[in-house]
Amino acid sequence: MVEAKKTAINWVEENKDRIIEISDEVWDYAELGFKEFKSAKLLADELKKHGFKVEEGVGDMPTAFVGTWGSGKPVIGVMGEYDALPGLSQKKQPTQEPLIPGAPGQGCGHNIHGASGLAGAIAIRYAMEKHNLKGTVKFFGTPAEESGSGKVWMVRAGVFDGVEAVLSHHPGGANVAGLSSSLANNSVKFHYRGKTAHAAGSPEQGRSALDAIELMNVGVNFLREHIIEDARIHYVIEEGGGQPNVVPDYARSWYLVRAPERDQVDHIYKRVLKIAEGAAMMTETELEVEFIKGIYNKVPSKVLSEVVTKNMREIGPPEYTKEELEWAKKLTSTVSREAKTDMLRKSKRPGWEKFIDVVMDTTVPDPWNEGEVGAGSTDVSDVSWKAPTMEFSTATWPLGTPGHSWMNVAGGAYSIGHKSLIFASKVIAASGLDMLMHEKLREAAWKEHGERTLGKEYKTPIPADMKPPIDMWDK
Repeated sequence: MVEAKKTAINWVEENKDRIIEISDEVWDYAELGFKEFKSAKLLADELKKHGFKVEEGVGDMPTAFVGTWGSGKPVIGVMGEYDALPGLSQKKQPTQEPLIPGAPGQGCGHNIHGASGLAGAIAIRYAMEKHNLKGTVKFFGTPAEESGSGKVWMVRAGVFDGVEAVLSHHPGGANVAGLSSSLANNSVKFHYRGKTAHAAGSPEQGRSALDAIELMNVGVNFLREHIIEDARIHYVIEEGGGQPNVVPDYARSWYLVRAPERDQVDHIYKRVLKIAEGAAMMTETELEVEFIKGIYNKVPSKVLSEVVTKNMREIGPPEYTKEELEWAKKLTSTVSREAKTDMLRKSKRPGWEKFIDVVMDTTVPDPWNEGEVGAGSTDVSDVSWKAPTMEFSTATWPLGTPGHSWMNVAGGAYSIGHKSLIFASKVIAASGLDMLMHEKLREAAWKEHGERTLGKEYKTPIPADMKPPIDMWDK
């Protein structure tokens, strides 16, 4: 391992207590998307302490920021997230019990995500200084991944322009630099307004907004037969009226429309809009369409995957104590063997059967999912259209742990989560330095990027006059 990478890895090891402290503090804050004021300030202030120039409020978002150290090319980017999920408050224990009932919790491990990126970027900075390496390292503080897709707004604002490679880390169940794509999507709310009336005494005078919602839902559910198999449409009814003897004059639904390619989402979305308009016509109600955001499908990078995988193996994944494994077993004691088997089978991992009785994955497999399209979506995808990008995962919770659950919250604040955090920080630092120091790697990554995008031009899915929905949780 080259000396610069040793310097960066040693910096992480020497400062691991502070890195864990930052992660745990963000865990404690557990702030919803666009509301991560304490979390963003904590991370931005830490960058400033280490000599980074920090620009806050980028992309018209108060909790988005960019920290920069160095000057000139090459420019290497590192991303971090820090938003929590609603209703997932959980104590730091392996049995389910909310810390504050109904409050948010770090159900996707973004406390670790932000801290690992932060630590990796700072470690790169000190290695660059000590070994006189030319270039720039940037840390992108990206809000609201779970709700408002902060990165898509930052991409639209040009925040990622000029970056030559981007690294990101996400907690998971395995140590792998995956090569799957993801689903593009649109997020949109449908507001219907009608007229109130006594539902028994004078229903003929009412125009039910709830009827419009339900008719739209029926229409969309019939549409499912006539769209591509890999598409996904799901919704909730956020407002449906007050009480049954009053015809509701207002109702609202929230939809996500997903598909493997951006143009497929656009096509399906147009059909959904027609159904929404038809429901308004049938019920003589008024329709307002509130477009929240749209994102792209992910562009994988095999070059970056190989760099990250190599560094994972050189650094070595964490080992766990008997006590940690017992804690992890208890954490997932409510996950049946059948459910864990189904999850492993669904992953399509070669030899998945060998992991049915494994608690914590300590291997570093080659990525097995090239050509696959994951069922989820992420705003990392929009960044991946601007530059070669890799978001790898490290084992933060036991195999079989369901995503966005109280188990993720608990694991992200326990020692197994802390070990994942420090491992990921070292991998980011080492991989970032590889991309900084080796022009041939950057050239290969960009050549691959061009081959995967096939000359397609990224066009932001966000209307030009739209602002980020920073008040979305206030409605």
